Amino acid sequence: MSNPLPRRSFLATSLSLAGAASLSAVDCDVAPAAAAPTDAAPALAAPAAAGKLLAYVGTFSSPLSDVLPTQVDLPPGNGRGIHIFEVNRQTGAWSPVGEVRMGTSPSCLAVNADGTRLYSANETDRVVDGKQGSVSAFAINRQTGALELLNTVPSGGAGPTYVSLHPAGKHLLVANYFGGSIAVLPITTDGRLAPASDVRDDAGAIGPTKAKNAPPGSFAFSGHDRTHAHQIAAAPGGRFVLHVDLGLDKIYVWKFDAATGKLTPNTPDSVSLPPGDGPRHFHFHPNGKWLYSIQEEGSTIALFDWNSEAGTLTHRKTLSSLPPGYAGSNFCSEILTSEDGKFVYAGNRLHDSIGIFAIGPQGELTPVADEWTRGNYPRSFTFDPSGQFLACCNQRADHVAIFRVNRDTGTLQFTGHYAPVGNPSHIVYLELPAAS
Repeated sequence: MSNPLPRRSFLATSLSLAGAASLSAVDCDVAPAAAAPTDAAPALAAPAAAGKLLAYVGTFSSPLSDVLPTQVDLPPGNGRGIHIFEVNRQTGAWSPVGEVRMGTSPSCLAVNADGTRLYSANETDRVVDGKQGSVSAFAINRQTGALELLNTVPSGGAGPTYVSLHPAGKHLLVANYFGGSIAVLPITTDGRLAPASDVRDDAGAIGPTKAKNAPPGSFAFSGHDRTHAHQIAAAPGGRFVLHVDLGLDKIYVWKFDAATGKLTPNTPDSVSLPPGDGPRHFHFHPNGKWLYSIQEEGSTIALFDWNSEAGTLTHRKTLSSLPPGYAGSNFCSEILTSEDGKFVYAGNRLHDSIGIFAIGPQGELTPVADEWTRGNYPRSFTFDPSGQFLACCNQRADHVAIFRVNRDTGTLQFTGHYAPVGNPSHIVYLELPAAS
């Protein structure tokens, strides 16, 4: 069933957090984002005396509209906005404690380093004559985890699908999937978002509709109909910013001016992936020397060497994200490296698995296992702050499935715990301070 909230009836906050006083509902009609202003988000380290651990889940809360007929991922909007859960640190189980009702699909979230602000990419919002999506800033109550809307601004293009924080914490980076653009949003001293300091539109020759490295019999076609910026994130250290365009089969590298919030093309400005393979996401190894890119339509993982001085990527090796012998269609989704740098995890939609790969001494990958996600269409997954649990957003199954991580072998074991969430898309965690 589609979410009954009107798309522009943007926000109704209704939180009742365990262990805190009941918070009254707040109805906020967000003004057009143009009139507003009057770091993949990091999991925060647990304090010495650990308080509660919360998980915030971004969802698709209204149907996608005004999209090209080739768009294959059309979530009906079963979510209700940002869903909030308390996490049991021993069992991994989640208990619902509240939600922030948003009818504009806050599909990607980011939390700042000190856990006081949360930002959401509102993928189905339509502002600036319906040509852009929006991004919202929230203040986080450090005692309860409750969210208070600060402001909302245009995202710099249609369909913002990814947000991440620059390491300095003064800018939010945005990838607009349907607009084929990226934007830099300055963050004011109180955590609000200012209008974009830079917007860059992707341009170039669109790749073929058949991926070069697709499995035999694949009909996977999702983004080679126009430019599609799918992820943006700073490289370690923050001097460079990278983003992928799925339709152009490229990873772009930008020099970043932290004083002005401006992007300048690096030399060279990009690296190309095989035609039609469609880079979707990337993740740096903790050593800062290797980058792993996952290709949505080609179902591959590419290893690059990263030169942090020059800001350049050098391709070294590519392998399949799927088990040997697989045939048919598959759409890759998320890719993450474990915090200890020992394993890479790759999401496969339609095969509905997480591929697990051991990282060798030179960054090379060796397949370890494939774990069924216990649901349909795993859009993303996230490690909890301890690294002991992995939570997987099964978008079409309307739940988050919780797995225990074997830190020695990298394998995943399903805990038996599900958290019901309509069309879940992305998860961030927050450590609350211990009660005094």
